[in-house]
Amino acid sequence: MKPRRSVLYMPGANTRAMEKARGLDCDSIIFDLEDAVAPDAKPQARENVARALESGGYGYRELLVRANGLDTPWGKEDVARVAGLPAVHGLLFPKIESAQQVDEIVALMAQHGGGSKALWVMIETPRGVATLASFAGHEQIETLVLGTSDLVKELRALHTPERRNIDYALQHCLLIARMLGKDILDGVHLDFRNEASFELACRGGRSMGFDGKTLIHPSQIATANEVFGFSEEAIEHAESVLAVWQSALDDGRGVAVLDGQLIENLHAAEAERVVAFARAISQRQDQIGS
Repeated sequence: MKPRRSVLYMPGANTRAMEKARGLDCDSIIFDLEDAVAPDAKPQARENVARALESGGYGYRELLVRANGLDTPWGKEDVARVAGLPAVHGLLFPKIESAQQVDEIVALMAQHGGGSKALWVMIETPRGVATLASFAGHEQIETLVLGTSDLVKELRALHTPERRNIDYALQHCLLIARMLGKDILDGVHLDFRNEASFELACRGGRSMGFDGKTLIHPSQIATANEVFGFSEEAIEHAESVLAVWQSALDDGRGVAVLDGQLIENLHAAEAERVVAFARAISQRQDQIGS
């Protein structure tokens, strides 16, 4: 279980921000060498990110690097520089649309010491959404990341608070992710100063089924953690579900009852996920305390 409620993009050109990120309460950090970095600053950003990762100090946070696409002048050098770094959990690549792209990326990562690292892929084009099932099952792909800003642009759509105009694309990607057993993260919310609209977007993504949200500003972390996490009440309820379910199994029964509600196998499976999530967060806090 790897909680990915809050996944913060960190511009590789901003060394001060990368330093501050060591103390942020996000689950994951994506050091960004792509959209957040101007073309003439990309080589220096690559070195900034590599040095930050080599310096360490990010604690429990899962560390990713978003490389430039392999069809750009910088992508292959990005992989060569960071794929083999021990601190790197995995690499994220933009605008993935085919199994051929995935195979090329995997081969290059292996060539540079990243053969065992996770691959995260961005789905941000109509073709990427439409062909997702043809490549997302690759064993090295761990997480799907929606690039909703680019997707809205490619669709010639408009950014709306409720995002109902892209519901089909989001739900399609979620169905594929769940079918293939992959985590999936919602896209960024650009109006980061508008806390109300950000919370609305988070709650919409959570109700749809996303595992977490990609973020562009530290001020968004607390809300994402709350919305995509579980309350104490939810955790206590899950523990009670497991207790009555185990008791029913011990008695040879296939169903149980808790507070007048029928408990079946599917409820127990969800309760196990909630308890595992809570345990993972608790273990992090133990690490901080020690």
